[in-house]
Amino acid sequence: MTLADDLVALRREIHRHPELAGEERQTAGLVAEQLRAAGLDVTTGVGGYGVVAVLDGSAQGPAVAYRADMDAVDARVNVLPIAPSGRVFDEGFASQVPGVAHLCGHDLHTAIGVGVARTLAQSSQAVPGRVVFVFQPAEEPLQGARAMLQTGVVQRLAPREFYALHCSPYPSGTIAVSPGYGLPGLDHLRIVLPDADDAGAAAVEGEVARLGSVEFPRSIEDYHAGFTALLKPAAAATNQESVSVAHWIEHPSDAPPAVNVLLRVWPQERGPELRVRIKQLAAAAGGHVEFSGDPFPALVNSAGLSTAAGQYLTTALGPESVGWARVSWPYNCEDFALYLDEAPGALFYLGVADTEAGINGAPHAPDFAADERAIGHGVRAMAGLLTHRLAARS
Repeated sequence: MTLADDLVALRREIHRHPELAGEERQTAGLVAEQLRAAGLDVTTGVGGYGVVAVLDGSAQGPAVAYRADMDAVDARVNVLPIAPSGRVFDEGFASQVPGVAHLCGHDLHTAIGVGVARTLAQSSQAVPGRVVFVFQPAEEPLQGARAMLQTGVVQRLAPREFYALHCSPYPSGTIAVSPGYGLPGLDHLRIVLPDADDAGAAAVEGEVARLGSVEFPRSIEDYHAGFTALLKPAAAATNQESVSVAHWIEHPSDAPPAVNVLLRVWPQERGPELRVRIKQLAAAAGGHVEFSGDPFPALVNSAGLSTAAGQYLTTALGPESVGWARVSWPYNCEDFALYLDEAPGALFYLGVADTEAGINGAPHAPDFAADERAIGHGVRAMAGLLTHRLAARS
């Protein structure tokens, strides 16, 4: 069996047995087993079910890091409000866990991370330094990166650059870089309205909704169009700010209604003014605001390292295979942001869609499906890039 076959089989095994955030025991075990077999130094139980593996090359040099996330989603609630197509692409390896599924592509991310590690470990060409592989639990609730970093294991390995990729609805066989941009931060707050009835809460909710500058995609076609727009040269000349707002009225059994609000804000510097505005809306309605804590930071790709990666990938893969995203995708957050606070780096958009075959490649769509050939594309791109970056830093 070839490495490509192995990785597809690994992805399908993970896909059959998806595990929610904080429950990734079996997935972590599969990852650790494969990495140890490849000769890496493996540490398990890092910040929960996190796995850290170290590959020391045959040549002296610096360290770079690569992250892959492992958790699945609750398919009953954590999906986009988009009508499914009704087509089934995982027949024969569908999820065997009711209500849990890999709808965000983390099964592919994990298989690609293992593939990169195995490729570099088996390479006849010297790896000029150290590669640190971080297989992370609990990305979906934005908890796993912090939990792993709080152990200090990653920091002690001192990676100078951090990289990751994420499935996207770009065509399979392509990859996009996003220099200086990335994904928004997240702020969760609750507007408490002691004297309001349902109508009053609905009025406040409407005011909050008007703070948004973008609307969530209503169809797969809209989703694809939004990602395509990121690549248009004209996008760089437009207003780069965006605010997406999710909101819902809460009806506690023993208290007046409240309005829950999720703000995804780009750039994150706009966050404080939005907090002030929402406090004003709440006060005008006789209420107040409860914050869940500090906002979760935006993911900001290093402009220099993203550009260097894009130039390398263009040479290695061909210009037709590399896109340049010129604005932030406003609807998702990513706790890879916390690794970029430790060392500069970048997250890339890996194309996994095949629209002719009906494979939408749209993470969190109820019928998310991915072209499994993208696993090999991701391995080749990332194995080459990590080696190239180590050589550049040596």
